[in-house]
Amino acid sequence: MSSKQTVLGRVTQLAKANINALIDQAEDPQKMLDQLIRDYSNNIVEAEEAVAATIGNLRLMEQDHQEDVDAAKEWGGKALAASRKADELRSGGQTAEADRFDNLAKVALGRQLQSEKEARTAEPTIAAQTEVVGKLRTGLDQMKAKLGELKAKRDELVARAKSAQAQNRMMDAVKSIDVLDPTSELSRFEDKVRREEAKALGKQELAASSLDAQFEQLDALGDSAEIEARLAALKG
Repeated sequence: MSSKQTVLGRVTQLAKANINALIDQAEDPQKMLDQLIRDYSNNIVEAEEAVAATIGNLRLMEQDHQEDVDAAKEWGGKALAASRKADELRSGGQTAEADRFDNLAKVALGRQLQSEKEARTAEPTIAAQTEVVGKLRTGLDQMKAKLGELKAKRDELVARAKSAQAQNRMMDAVKSIDVLDPTSELSRFEDKVRREEAKALGKQELAASSLDAQFEQLDALGDSAEIEARLAALKG
């Protein structure tokens, strides 16, 4: 397996990672996401370096191809110039010199043919490498989007955890208020006051009944005295 295929495979695999499934399997989702973010960030850095190297190789091949294309064009121009010079010399009766320029034209045409072959040979490789680079770029973009998704999930999870903790603290506080309800103490104190008030009323009633008894006794004494007085008057 070539290095570019390995990089492409890794980038594709990481870009397709199912974050929700990973979260569901984790005992501590927040720690798992933190570790995933670190690993993913490192993988992106490594992938970027590998993709950069792949792009660099592609650019070198493109440069070599362009040099072959330019060389073929240049050798074609030299062959044409040599051929025209040979025709010019031959028309002037300089056959030997004309043959020499024709030979130069043939050499130039041979170089042109070689450059054209090298350019054609490189074209399929360049096309394949261009396709790989495109896939790698797409994979990197997906990885970066996935990293953003990871960070968003992590932030959401942390926010939810903090909210849950706050709610738990509030509910614990409410429980403690229910257990140690200050109004229950007031109720007990109110009951005590009412008992004291009732006791005072009872004493008042007792006092009132005692006073009535005294007056009744006084009234009884008065009646006895009246009876004795009337009896004395009868006897007198």
